Amino acid sequence: MILETNIDDMNPEFYQYLFEKLFENGALDVFLIPIIMKKQRPGTLLTVICEKENADKLKEIIFRETSTFGIRYYEALRYKLDRDFLVVDTPYGRIRVKKGYLNGKLIKAYPEYEDVKAIAEKTGNSISDIYRNVMRHIDLLFF
Repeated sequence: MILETNIDDMNPEFYQYLFEKLFENGALDVFLIPIIMKKQRPGTLLTVICEKENADKLKEIIFRETSTFGIRYYEALRYKLDRDFLVVDTPYGRIRVKKGYLNGKLIKAYPEYEDVKAIAEKTGNSISDIYRNVMRHIDLLFF
């Protein structure tokens, strides 16, 4: 399901809290897009992607935690790769890797961001250096 609403009169500091509440209650993705609304006022399009069974709960959160008076919603179809996760040993330690398959063939593999971030914080190395090196390691393992 796609839930969306235009907002032009809400304190922007509240969005962080809103995102946390939406993700805690089943949102698959949440994002904001700057828009120009009627009377040429700047506003924000809030979009929430969720499974149908979570839509009512998420609509309630949007009504309670934003200044909106209305929410558009509609069903959307989604294509996605088959995927699995594997923990691999790298020069930096064990890191989860998400692998994506198209028609049964592995076409992409990426390290989990949170694992790379934790290693960067622990070691003091830059996150970009760790990510780049782990990607080379993944390429050697899978491609």
